[in-house]
Amino acid sequence: MRFPVRWTWYYWLVPVLLLYLLLLLIWPRQLFNDPTSTVAYDREMRLLGARISADQQWRFPESEVVPEKFRKAVICYEDQWFPYHPGFNPVSMVRAVILNFKHHKIISGGSTISMQVIRLARKNRERTYFEKAIEISLAFVMELTHSKKEILRLYASHAPFGGNVVGLEAAAWRYFGVSANRLSWAEAAALAVLPNSPGLIYPGRNPRDLMAKRNRLLDRLWYKGKIDLTTCELAKSEPLPQKPYPLPRLATHLLVRLTKEGFKGEKVQTTLDGGIQERVNKILELHGIQLAANEIHNAAAIVVDVNTGNVLAYVGNLRRMGKTDYGNDVDVIVSPRSTGSIMKPFLYAAMLNDALILPNTLIPDIPVQIGGFIPENYNLTYDGAVPAKRALSRSLNIPAVKMLQTYGYTPFYNLLKNIGLTTLTKPADHYGLAIILGGAEARLCDLAGMYSSMARTLNHFSPDHPGYNKADFHPPVLIACDSRGEPAYDNHSSWFDAASIWLTFEAMVEVARPDEEAQWQQFSSSHKIAWKTGTSFGNRDAWSVGVTPEYVVAVWVGNASGEGRPGLTGIGVAAPILFDIFKTLPATSWFRTPVEEMVKIPVCRYSGYRASSICEFKDSVWVQKNGVRTPACPFHQLIHLDKTGQYQVNSGCESTETMQHVSWFVLPPVQEWYFRTKNPFYRMLPPFRKDCAQNPGNRNMDLIYPKDGSMIYVPVDLDGKTGSTVFKAAHHNPDAVIHWHLDDQFIGSTRQSHQMALSPERGFHRLTLVDQYGESISIGFEILTKEKNAPSSGKMQ
Repeated sequence: MRFPVRWTWYYWLVPVLLLYLLLLLIWPRQLFNDPTSTVAYDREMRLLGARISADQQWRFPESEVVPEKFRKAVICYEDQWFPYHPGFNPVSMVRAVILNFKHHKIISGGSTISMQVIRLARKNRERTYFEKAIEISLAFVMELTHSKKEILRLYASHAPFGGNVVGLEAAAWRYFGVSANRLSWAEAAALAVLPNSPGLIYPGRNPRDLMAKRNRLLDRLWYKGKIDLTTCELAKSEPLPQKPYPLPRLATHLLVRLTKEGFKGEKVQTTLDGGIQERVNKILELHGIQLAANEIHNAAAIVVDVNTGNVLAYVGNLRRMGKTDYGNDVDVIVSPRSTGSIMKPFLYAAMLNDALILPNTLIPDIPVQIGGFIPENYNLTYDGAVPAKRALSRSLNIPAVKMLQTYGYTPFYNLLKNIGLTTLTKPADHYGLAIILGGAEARLCDLAGMYSSMARTLNHFSPDHPGYNKADFHPPVLIACDSRGEPAYDNHSSWFDAASIWLTFEAMVEVARPDEEAQWQQFSSSHKIAWKTGTSFGNRDAWSVGVTPEYVVAVWVGNASGEGRPGLTGIGVAAPILFDIFKTLPATSWFRTPVEEMVKIPVCRYSGYRASSICEFKDSVWVQKNGVRTPACPFHQLIHLDKTGQYQVNSGCESTETMQHVSWFVLPPVQEWYFRTKNPFYRMLPPFRKDCAQNPGNRNMDLIYPKDGSMIYVPVDLDGKTGSTVFKAAHHNPDAVIHWHLDDQFIGSTRQSHQMALSPERGFHRLTLVDQYGESISIGFEILTKEKNAPSSGKMQ
């Protein structure tokens, strides 16, 4: 019985469908699951570096496209019918069978590129006819489920190229030092012939055979019209590489960070600028040689584009020099380190923003003890009182502590967390006032983000965009695809207003340069940079941060081990690196003055406060808008002089008609004692005339040292006697006489220079001072003795 013709089609269709379904069932969900290298590129897709894969192969993540030269070369060499066949080529297979039968061994497999992809995915199993049948079947299925471009991309990404080099992109970098899309015809042809026998022929082994194969392929490309004769001859004249090139190592610490942060085995386009990255590497390497002479072995630097927040350079540490490991693998950019003074500008800006100071407001700079905390200036001197912006530019510690006392360490702690400091892991009380002097830790990347966020806020404020956007405060951006879109401006405040930021940066410009050589003077005249340094306790960490409208550069120098070194200071070792980096960057501008957020007000010339009605000399100064709410000058007071102008008088001894009412600039006694030695304009108050009683409400005397409640450690000399301690006082009246009493016992009097060396016994004591006008002060203190050269249980005062 004969079936109708229509049933013949079903007779053949059913088994074909069943076979197809069977092949789909055995088709692997993922052809390749080999571990790949973590590869980092800069913003222009230039290779920064790579980390070898888990199986110790240089296997880059799969390429998205196959370069045209390699595509033509490999098809011409491996499978010229690749664009047309369904995964296998019957003609090639018949030819291979005849050839193998003639030689009584396998000479040719007749494999297409599709079949080679399957063989690579199946880990090059033993070459048998059964295995060949599986390869043909799976290649056919792959042709049905993948485009020709995808198949060729898989081949280029997983083909072996000799040694532990897998994939075209890795091979291009290892053998020619360029990316695959920049290969010449000679280079593309050399790589096209390598996968055919990578164990026998690759750069550095059997170069004659490799050159012969390459040149035959180039001739075939010319014969088929893929290249012209001139190109062919020039390509054949190119030499072969003799050994693999080392991969670029421009950002080794960044690669480690990317691996830890979820990018292991991926190709990552970063925001880095390869040229800037390479120059910063060289700058740190040169400085590293000098630093090593002082046993300083680690340094790091980061460069951030202000407007985008993109990181342009990321050098996490110096490269190891020699066999000794000094912790050079530590990525200091993300390592918490003690800050020193590097966060003082944030406090200055915050106090301007909150109308607590003006730029020239006088801040006390005198010996101070707050509980057990005794801050000291780096140079161990005192100015009595110093303008706030000068205290910032000179990085004075005591004024910073006094400012933080006024602002409050808890609000400052919260502010730092809000603007990007991620290392405050304990409550505010744990850090206290010491947070401004290095009592907390910071990461270099956090500081770069905080300073660049301030600059970005200032850049974005303009007459066209008079509002603020708190989203301008964000960490530095490392991944190129991390786009934040256009900022949305509103009329709400940011963490700092534009005027406060501008005034802060202006104060930071006045910091002294690292030295007085002509090269620094020439640089400072052509580049205006707001910058700040910091040095942690014990000279363990040296910081420097520089800001312009275009860039933020942040530098750290020290030892990863935490070992301190003499001369390890921000201004001595970190600032020179900072300025060398800025010299390699494109020319920078300066911030536009945010006049919309500023107002011109009268300011007392001497105190820097908003001028009161009795201030003698007033200057009209541009300040932040809310500067009109700052306190008026508290230091000018009206005093009453006799007709000679030499003595103070009052209504009890002088007629008001004959009095001279004069405005006088008067600081508190201790501030005055230090201030007058450095400010010749300062005039001491005239004394009261002898027949006039001093006003009881005025305080004219104060103790410089010690303060009430102090604990004083005094060594016991070898002869068993307690050493002496120098006690100091200050008085407004230069001719005043102060009578000293210890534990209610009179011990002496002083005139003009009020200091006395005392040797109280161990225990609690009370010191009382009385001047000739009857004014008195009294404080308590404790003497703690110890044997000479014995370990100290506290800070010597």
